Amino acid sequence: MKSVEDCYKKVKSNCFKFIFSQETRENKFKNKDRMLKKFLIPFCFWIESKINKQKPFILGLAGGQGTGKTTVTSIVKIILTKYFNLKVFKISIDDFYKTRKERSVLSKKIHPLLMTRGVPGTHDTKIISKFFKEVKKNKFAKISVPKFDKSVDDRSSKNKWYIISNKPDVIILEGWCVGARAQSTNQIKKPINSLERTKDYDLKWRKFVNLKLQREYKRIFSQLNSLIYLKAKNFKILQQWRIKQEKKLWLNSKKKKNLKIMSKGDVINFMQTYQRITQNMFKDAPKYASIIFKLDSKHQINSAIYKKK
Repeated sequence: MKSVEDCYKKVKSNCFKFIFSQETRENKFKNKDRMLKKFLIPFCFWIESKINKQKPFILGLAGGQGTGKTTVTSIVKIILTKYFNLKVFKISIDDFYKTRKERSVLSKKIHPLLMTRGVPGTHDTKIISKFFKEVKKNKFAKISVPKFDKSVDDRSSKNKWYIISNKPDVIILEGWCVGARAQSTNQIKKPINSLERTKDYDLKWRKFVNLKLQREYKRIFSQLNSLIYLKAKNFKILQQWRIKQEKKLWLNSKKKKNLKIMSKGDVINFMQTYQRITQNMFKDAPKYASIIFKLDSKHQINSAIYKKK
């Protein structure tokens, strides 16, 4: 009979191996046993209960910058694959970013801030919609899915794209704005930071992003069967975590040419483009997410709230 303890024994080695690969000298994962036994393994049992073999269970996982979305989805994939024998495909909404060339066109046509990847409107929503449509087909055919290289701020060449050869049981779409909802016209009028005050004084950028949330992104996120939200304490701590994340990207990519790794100042400025939607999700996402994992200041999950859905 399946149990948390039995699962833990069978996945511990693989999970720990992955966790060790993500650690740096300055940043070590603490309470690994607790994270697995109390939170992630029970979460995987919850996912298994939702499986319908006729079509994939599409799970959205959201959280602010640096909350550990990629780490959580990777560990969940290990558990679901090794213990539950499920086929899992995980992907970040970041992989669907428009190319630098496409964002350059947007920045000239709509607003210069759209050159910066991140906000709704900078993803290729047509590719995302096509992806969801293809994975749901009864007669499944091999699918290629884009891959984005943040170190050069551009989409990878097609020979480096992800390939899905078999129909997944579970699809995990993770990203900072996954499941985000639009604000009212009145809500977007007042600037919340210096970037909005000085670079979007005419509201063109905010209106464009909000309209995308109202339309294309609403349709995309309606495809999710459930939304999971990683809730950090505040926006300031997200900035600190994102700076660490960028440093890690540098350590892993320092031999590449044409690197576009951000400095601490760059990260703080960059995250101002994320601030409005992130803070709105702090307030609203717990109301409509199926599960909320609350994070403490040390990057650890310290509680889980399961909603009846």
